[in-house]
Amino acid sequence: MNDIASVPVGSRRNEDIALDMMKFIAMTTGYGKTGSPGAGFGGGTVAKPEDYASHLLDLYGRCLAAVERKK
Repeated sequence: MNDIASVPVGSRRNEDIALDMMKFIAMTTGYGKTGSPGAGFGGGTVAKPEDYASHLLDLYGRCLAAVERKK
């Protein structure tokens, strides 16, 4: 809890930004969901929930790496 108090108002952690980015990409493109991929983004499709979770974790890692490169 003390870590949160030391963060200046208006700034966000890289992890929070990457999570929002991952959610946006996953929701708008259907990344990793069963069925056909959406919005022309070839994230692949999966049949099992474990595979879907794995796809989302991979996407989160990619988003976090992108955010950290930008700062």
